[in-house]
Amino acid sequence: MVSTVTSTTVTTVTLLGITGLLGMAAVIMLIAYLAAKELLNASPSPTMQTAARSLNVAVIPLMVVFATIVATRVMDVLG
Repeated sequence: MVSTVTSTTVTTVTLLGITGLLGMAAVIMLIAYLAAKELLNASPSPTMQTAARSLNVAVIPLMVVFATIVATRVMDVLG
């Protein structure tokens, strides 16, 4: 019985740690992509403008992930 509880606890802590790490990586990637997009938008070159628009492919899903992370954290605090 103790062995089962211990292994379940270790598995849960490990999975939550990985989830937090992936969430942090997603937020860092979002910040990096938004910064790159702003820098590319500042360029007068049409090629750079096109590259900035193509970053939306990565930014939009990361914004959804960020909104989910924020909503989850708010629900944890409120509930």
